[in-house]
Amino acid sequence: MTEEINFILDSTKESMEGSIAHLEKEFLNIRAGKASPQMLGGVFVDYYGSQTPLSQVANINTPDARTITVTPWEKNMLQPIEKAIMIANIGFNPMNNGDNIIISVPPLTEERRKDLVKQAKAEAEDAKISIRNARKDANTDIKKLEKEGTSEDVCKVAEENVQKLTDAFIKRIDEHLIIKEAEIMKV
Repeated sequence: MTEEINFILDSTKESMEGSIAHLEKEFLNIRAGKASPQMLGGVFVDYYGSQTPLSQVANINTPDARTITVTPWEKNMLQPIEKAIMIANIGFNPMNNGDNIIISVPPLTEERRKDLVKQAKAEAEDAKISIRNARKDANTDIKKLEKEGTSEDVCKVAEENVQKLTDAFIKRIDEHLIIKEAEIMKV
């Protein structure tokens, strides 16, 4: 096979790996009832005029499966952190005890679990769309090479390889989704 086709296959695989990595990151944000510091990953605090990720202004711990503690590195950041958690609208009610912020993670209701499964399915579908777009781009590039004189057989094999990659990555997404669904629905 030509160098160009190898490059197309490598960049397609890299793009698809990126889609899986993004999906895994999004799945971390979908809480499954157990407290974890990643639940606050999307919280940004007004730190001296600039929006800063919470993890850069405070220590985030989970002393048990139902509690998250946020200990700011500067005491004067307690109110802004508390406000940022409320503004983030992630369903938590932070309690400020003067030294740190304590968040009780409520157990998930059946309805909330079903919503989270829907959210996980939507994220998985977005990842699949991203994989299919990478396939489409690769096939377009292969067709261009064919028009430029690369043999039809070589291009056909390359397209089959792109399809095999696509199938493998779609399967990985489905596997991730099954695991996440089970995690969400486990009481």
